[in-house]
Amino acid sequence: MIVYEATKEEFLHDVFEDQLVQNICNNFRAKIGHVNEREIRAWDNSMQYMYRVLNDDEIPNNAGVAIEFKIPHTSKRVDFLISGLDHQKNDSVVIVELKQWDRVEKVVGKEAIVKTVMNRYMVETTHPSYQAWSYASLIQDYNENVQTEQIQLYPCAYLHNYMLRKGGDPLVDPAYQYYIEQAPVFLKGDAAKLRSFIKRYVKYGDNKENIYKIEKGRIRPSKSLQDSLNKMLKGNREFIMIDDQKVVYETALQLASEAVRTNQKHILIVEGGPGTGKSVLAINLLVELTNRHLVCQYVTKNSAPRKVYARKLKQDFRKNHIDNLFTSSGSYINAPLNELDVLIVDEAHRLNEKSGVYQNLGENQIKEIIHAAKLAIFFIDERQRVTLRDIGSVQMIERFADEYDAKITKTTLQSQFRCNGSDGYLAWIDDVLQIRETANADYFDLQYDFRVYSDPNELRVAIEKLNEINNKSRIVAGYCWDWIKEGKNDPNVHDIVIPEHSFYMSWNLGNSETWAIDEHSVKQAGCIHTCQGLEFDYVGVIIGDDLIYKDGKVQTDYTKRAKTDQSLKGLKKMIKEDPEEALKQADDIIRNTYRTLLTRGQKGCFVYCTNKELELYLKNRLQRLERSYKENEFTQPLSIVAEEKKGYL
Repeated sequence: MIVYEATKEEFLHDVFEDQLVQNICNNFRAKIGHVNEREIRAWDNSMQYMYRVLNDDEIPNNAGVAIEFKIPHTSKRVDFLISGLDHQKNDSVVIVELKQWDRVEKVVGKEAIVKTVMNRYMVETTHPSYQAWSYASLIQDYNENVQTEQIQLYPCAYLHNYMLRKGGDPLVDPAYQYYIEQAPVFLKGDAAKLRSFIKRYVKYGDNKENIYKIEKGRIRPSKSLQDSLNKMLKGNREFIMIDDQKVVYETALQLASEAVRTNQKHILIVEGGPGTGKSVLAINLLVELTNRHLVCQYVTKNSAPRKVYARKLKQDFRKNHIDNLFTSSGSYINAPLNELDVLIVDEAHRLNEKSGVYQNLGENQIKEIIHAAKLAIFFIDERQRVTLRDIGSVQMIERFADEYDAKITKTTLQSQFRCNGSDGYLAWIDDVLQIRETANADYFDLQYDFRVYSDPNELRVAIEKLNEINNKSRIVAGYCWDWIKEGKNDPNVHDIVIPEHSFYMSWNLGNSETWAIDEHSVKQAGCIHTCQGLEFDYVGVIIGDDLIYKDGKVQTDYTKRAKTDQSLKGLKKMIKEDPEEALKQADDIIRNTYRTLLTRGQKGCFVYCTNKELELYLKNRLQRLERSYKENEFTQPLSIVAEEKKGYL
């Protein structure tokens, strides 16, 4: 969808006669909706600059101009396009990302991210060159006319208010050089350079023909995108499927084919506990459905799983543009009905009702996802709900499926790929945390290394040593320590402090969304939001004062959660309205949080408790476990027997 389109001659006329912004506003209201004053001012400012750039006789009058092109199946809008033919009569379109910026700060540790002022605050956003390049890549990857007609796209960015600082400017820092090469950045005083860039690719006019082709192009993934995904997945053992994963995989493919063929909306609900391979299955489906020419996206509420799996798929994470396959659960607020073929929703229990920073956008994320996709696949584990805002449930999915007359298919993943394949360990953890009584009160099978430490420094040493093997061991903690704002990007600012053991550690740094796989992040502690949906070989868990043992019971204390934790936001209001239900929900969330943390390790889990009574309780449970094996003459499968000599028990 394009808000405004014209020839260059018509565009210059509209600007000169002060009619352009009004025309854009009228079309925007008709096609999209409300226009805010900030956008109007931006158009008024930027289009004056583009008028000066295009007011050149060597740029043909019948070249096409388009403003605010909304890329299908995304919320992305391209600011400005100029279409025509180059010197060899090849179809060409120049993409211009327009910015009002006059200040930028470099962000260390995040790929293609900068800071700039938006709404009077310094916020993180993508580098303008990356933004322009990614838009061109997205159109190239999904627009059939661009692919078949071989329309060449040439992205660039124009920051017409930005003056380069002397002595090295962060905007053109070497860290962003790759993207600047893909999409040159033009600044204040560079109108002539931008004009030359356009003339290089638009020698002859096309009467808006290429713009028409782009707007009317059928949406389908390109062969190059399919080939890239296949290459990334091939031979990657992390994404091999076995057992019931394969069964669910084939079911999903069959439903996708039926949904597209019959136009009947389908819902697939896949239930599975920690370590049952939900994410591996989701990634395999993303690749195969894209291979089948279906428009498909991997969706999560938290950014960590998206960023980690996108990085794992990439062999050269700078030179592949598969990020557009990974998106947030709040992306479908205004999506048209059945705009996408398949949406794969991982960690569906984490979905929220509202979207946006202030939780004030949209109606309901589950409903919006079902609305947008012909087939919506929800991977869900209701026992991993860890905030009051988490609304994802099978019951709610079913309710909205009924509203859309969608056919529901339910399936379950049983096979255990985490905790050394021990379903018994998961049941034992539930029993230990007193989430539910299980038959595994004093038993879990296979070799799983579970230790309880009295000193967090010893736990850290053990995890760091194991991490040296393959960078697959991490320390996580309950959210009982404030994340100090001033130190979010500084590893020398210690958030987690346990003075009696002289233990100091930082939360995962704010400049990394891939903490789970970053090279040196074993030195930082992850929280529930950075590790949920991910797994490690060994995990060290620091249990804070929100989980204690008292009067013969495992109890929770929501007042011990950090002030910076948003998981229980709104609880005080709930307590006033319905104290019993509010405290029950808080209790469930705290127990679910530790259940999730304690099941991140495939080979082992090491624990330190700030509450000494809880430490003794866990040690007693391990001793009961050991006695059970001896009494029943089982082959002892646990390292706890050997570790007893070292003082861990």
